Amino acid sequence: MANKYISQMSDGEKTKVYGKHYYGNLYECNPRKLEDVDFLVWLVREAAKIGNMTLLDIKAWKMGLGASVVGIVLESHITIHTWPEFSFATVDVYSCGKHTDPKKSFDFIVEQLEAKKVVMGHADRSMYDNV
Repeated sequence: MANKYISQMSDGEKTKVYGKHYYGNLYECNPRKLEDVDFLVWLVREAAKIGNMTLLDIKAWKMGLGASVVGIVLESHITIHTWPEFSFATVDVYSCGKHTDPKKSFDFIVEQLEAKKVVMGHADRSMYDNV
């Protein structure tokens, strides 16, 4: 039986669908910003612009001191979940299309939340020929 899991694509593959996903845990953020839902909504809106994504909608929920904000972009999504009592947030920026730059959006969010430590991950969510 052939192995159906591929850990990495070769450099010579042709991209059919272009997808980039950046996600991370942000530590020692500004807790006042983490509890400010209006600021977080603004932040998702600006991050979409900076990453050249087409913003369709934003939903936000306040939960205790923290919040969850979800930005639906035509190309996928931007999410921020916050725990101000721990100065902690998680961020997820995923987009499809060569015209977008989710890393730029992710970095902007990190900068605006004033994170002093970031554990970031990246996934190639692209589809390639010959898979």
